[in-house]
Amino acid sequence: MKSLFAKILAWFGCTMLITLVGSAFISALSMNPNDNDERAPWSRLMRFQLEEARTAYETGGRPELEAYLETLHRSYDARGILADEKGRDVLTGEDRSNLVRRARLGAPRFTLYRFIPVGVATLARASGDGRYWFFFIVPRSSLAPSFLTPEHLFFLAAAVLLCYWLALHLTSPVRALQKAVERFGGGDFTARVGSTRRDELGQLAHTFDRMAGRIETLLAAERRLLLDISHELRSPLARLGVAVELARSGENRDAALNRIQKESDRLNALVNLLLQVTRAEGDPRSLRRDHVRLDELVQQLVDDSAIEASARGCQLEYRRGEPLTVEGDAELLRRAMENVIRNAIRYSPPATVVKVTLGRRNGTAVVDVRDHGPGVPEEALPRLFDAFYRVEKSRDSSSGGIGLGLSIARRAIELHKGGIRARNAQPGLEVEMELPVSTP
Repeated sequence: MKSLFAKILAWFGCTMLITLVGSAFISALSMNPNDNDERAPWSRLMRFQLEEARTAYETGGRPELEAYLETLHRSYDARGILADEKGRDVLTGEDRSNLVRRARLGAPRFTLYRFIPVGVATLARASGDGRYWFFFIVPRSSLAPSFLTPEHLFFLAAAVLLCYWLALHLTSPVRALQKAVERFGGGDFTARVGSTRRDELGQLAHTFDRMAGRIETLLAAERRLLLDISHELRSPLARLGVAVELARSGENRDAALNRIQKESDRLNALVNLLLQVTRAEGDPRSLRRDHVRLDELVQQLVDDSAIEASARGCQLEYRRGEPLTVEGDAELLRRAMENVIRNAIRYSPPATVVKVTLGRRNGTAVVDVRDHGPGVPEEALPRLFDAFYRVEKSRDSSSGGIGLGLSIARRAIELHKGGIRARNAQPGLEVEMELPVSTP
């Protein structure tokens, strides 16, 4: 028997059956016909029959006794005998001393033949003064306990059904988990148990679902990174190869070396960005939890980015709100907001203003960055924060971006229990970053 369901059902079924049979045996033992306990049902019945038979004999003689015994025979399908103290039948004169002798010896409390409904049983009772013995000879089928009456069968069936339901209740989540594990092990990384239970088995299923989701996310990120890296590295490596050939040929070596340096810097920046993505997608428990003055951090980022904005002919405008403190990794937050600000500068036309605003809303700190550039198509907004995603018209990388900045910003903000959203501001793009405020 290898099935857990069958084992549980068999164990509970056997337990219920043993309990039922045991209770019936105990009930049968408690109804010993020869019990001397005056309160026992059979003892009372025998005492009553003895007194009735004695009264009939002493008041009406043998005819009256015979009539009474005939009544007992019709009523109980049993034969009654009234004997004197020596064991002689007062009605027929037969010697019943053997019955008296056995009655005086007594019967053991438990014997197997008592539960076998075959033959007859002799019940005996002596009068209080010792002058009479009354014997009641009845078929064993009338005395044997009924173990499997319809009532017993009904409760036994109900118990089996409850055992079946309990075994099914305990094993069904295990079977569901087994199927999900088999599917997951076979390569279907979308396999989930989806249990709604809240007990230990439900917690096990939820733990597996979380583990499967984490593994699926990591594998999907790995595939995505491999595909995107192969795409993003192909162009700078090709240009780097051309520059190396030009340097070898000796024609305009300085320009070739400058080209090599530029492509090397671009590859280095790409590797650094990839490391940022990997670190952000690592274990969230390793995230630092420092108190960071967000207003000072944004002020520093605006000051550092002002030179780049001037080089592109635009201007940064910072509206600093009240002092706000958040909890998290200062470097990761700085990198996230810097990517958003530099992305806004990159797409801002000359003689325009990039507005950076810090404020409080419903217990959260809100950093809003708005440029006055071309914006993005509405259908591109949901994917704007995906890794390596760029709006189609800028995919030639003329702006210098490789599509990782906003992805890093999104992951960093989400790791800090916040959110990031983008919308077209007509004109321009507005990016809003929201972080929970902490108490210093």
